[in-house]
Amino acid sequence: QVQLVESGGGLVQPGGSLRLSCAASGIIFRLYVMGWYRQAPGKQRELVATITGGGRTNSADSAKGRFIISRDNAKNTVYLQMNSLKPEDTAVYYCNAQVVGTNYNYWGQGTQVTVSS
Repeated sequence: QVQLVESGGGLVQPGGSLRLSCAASGIIFRLYVMGWYRQAPGKQRELVATITGGGRTNSADSAKGRFIISRDNAKNTVYLQMNSLKPEDTAVYYCNAQVVGTNYNYWGQGTQVTVSS
């Protein structure tokens, strides 16, 4: 049974930082592209950043220079370090695991991030 369990969300003031974690089980972690996506109220889910098993990363323009995605294959965990947070970063953040070109595509339950003073 595949499980992706996110943690680390919460309320933070503008300019603050948060680190999200996603612990994966039930998959061969190093084979999966891991990603973070987010969905704000009334908006579609959008890509934040992805990282391959070998550590190659891709980020949305909104995340570049502020967010850093990383992974620890020994711990089956992917992280998202979010710095210089803005109110527009407020969203539910979802962890994703996929093997590109296959039906192996899994989602976590999401963690709320709220940026507000």
